[in-house]
Amino acid sequence: MSDALVIIPTFNEKENIKPVIEAVFGLPKIFHVLVVDDNSPDGTADIVKSLQKQYKAQLHLLCRAEKNGLGTAYIDGFKWALSQNYAYIFEMDADFSHNPQDLVRLYNNATLPNVDIVVGSRYIKGVNVVNWPLSRILLSYGASFYVKLITGMRVQDPTAGFVCYTRKVLETINLNDVNFVGYAFQIEMKFKAFKKGFKIVEIPIIFTDRIRGKSKMSSGIISEAIFGVISLKWNSLFKK
Repeated sequence: MSDALVIIPTFNEKENIKPVIEAVFGLPKIFHVLVVDDNSPDGTADIVKSLQKQYKAQLHLLCRAEKNGLGTAYIDGFKWALSQNYAYIFEMDADFSHNPQDLVRLYNNATLPNVDIVVGSRYIKGVNVVNWPLSRILLSYGASFYVKLITGMRVQDPTAGFVCYTRKVLETINLNDVNFVGYAFQIEMKFKAFKKGFKIVEIPIIFTDRIRGKSKMSSGIISEAIFGVISLKWNSLFKK
C-alpha cells in the first residue's frame, strides 16, 4: 500500500506512457499511479491495461468517453483519489517534461510540518526550462508575473503542472466549483488554496520539453489563462 498517488492525464501518449509508468515504479519511494485517459485513439489505455497485469493494485486506470480538458481530467482524478486512502496526491505530465525522480523531493517536502501544497517550480531559482524556444519561455514567465500581479499570490510558477496536494487541501476545495481546463486550471487550484490559507511551498525543478508525441498547447488555452485570472480575482472579491 502507498500513501501517495500520481495522477497522469493522457491523450495520445502511447510513446511515453509505458516508460513514464516504469520510471515511477522504479523509485525508492512506493507510489501508486492513476492514468486518466480521454479515449485516446492511439491505444494509450490499452497499454496501461496490459501493464496492470504486472503492477497489480499499484496501477489504476480511469477511462473517460472523450477529450474534455486537462482540468476536468485532474478533477476526476482528484475525486477518485479522495475515494481511496491517499494522503498525498500528485499531478504529473506523461511526456517526461516532469522528471519522475523529482516526485520523491515533492513528497519529502509535502510531509514536512505545516506544508499543504508543494509546487515543482521552473522559476523559483532563475529559469529552469530545457528545449523551449525563447518566445515560449517569455510567454510562460510573463504569464507568471501577470498572475502574481493580478491575484496577489507569491507563487513564482503559478501555471506549474507538477504539484503535490495534501489530502486536506482537496477535501477543503469545492472541486465541483473549479471551472477552468487548461493553464488557468493550474492557476485556479493554487488561487483557491491560497485564499483558504493553505501553505504553498515551491521547490526548483528542471522542466524539459517533450521529445515524443505532440504538445496539447493551443491559443484557446492561452486565452483562457489570460482572461481566467481576471475572472478569478474579480469573483474572489465577492466571496468570503
